[in-house]
Amino acid sequence: MDTLSPTPRTTVNRGKNRAVADRAELHAVLADALLAHLGVIAGAHPAVLPTAFGVDLDGPDAGGSLYLHGSVAAGWLNKALEHDVCVTITELDGLVAGRSAFHHSMNYRSAVVIGRARRVEDATERERALATIVDHMIPGRWDTLRPSTRKELAATAVLAVPLAEASLKVRAGGPGDEPEDIDAGTWGGHIPLRRVAGAPVPDPDSEGKPAPADVARRAAALGAEAADLGAGAVLSG
Repeated sequence: MDTLSPTPRTTVNRGKNRAVADRAELHAVLADALLAHLGVIAGAHPAVLPTAFGVDLDGPDAGGSLYLHGSVAAGWLNKALEHDVCVTITELDGLVAGRSAFHHSMNYRSAVVIGRARRVEDATERERALATIVDHMIPGRWDTLRPSTRKELAATAVLAVPLAEASLKVRAGGPGDEPEDIDAGTWGGHIPLRRVAGAPVPDPDSEGKPAPADVARRAAALGAEAADLGAGAVLSG
């Protein structure tokens, strides 16, 4: 599947010029992002829940598998299995300062995935899915951890959402101001934003111990991205 699905539910109607059809771009956003929002019909009202996630592009679902996890006691869990769900994942890249209120905006990469979630029951896939979620946060972390206990596994539910039906919108650059506003001489532009990690902070029981390699690498990688971005920036005023 090289292109994103053109179903009525994932067809971009507003801002079509920002729609991205290349599925590889969706994969790139999923690789960069750390937080997803899961939308479910929770009885008489909708609910949108922030959650960690992981992606297996070779997973058993159509288009690959988007994995989410939660407590088996969570009320939203069974609701997520009764109807199609909507998962949104957004990376905020900038604040756009227009020359009018109308042309203020944000730069972003925003993915929407719609589909019927399934509960992952197979033990091998459940372990792989949990490893995918943990390693999405901190690559290589899963292999450094003790095995999950039966009690932990019994308390944890894993859902898989197919990536087949998805859309992606991207906005970058400055404002799309009116010519007369530009001619008036008002400043317009954008403020780039980037997620940056600080140094790992040990909890009280780890005081005096260096951060393990996987944690240090992850913090350094996130910090290095921001440092590289800022290296060429010039602040004035």
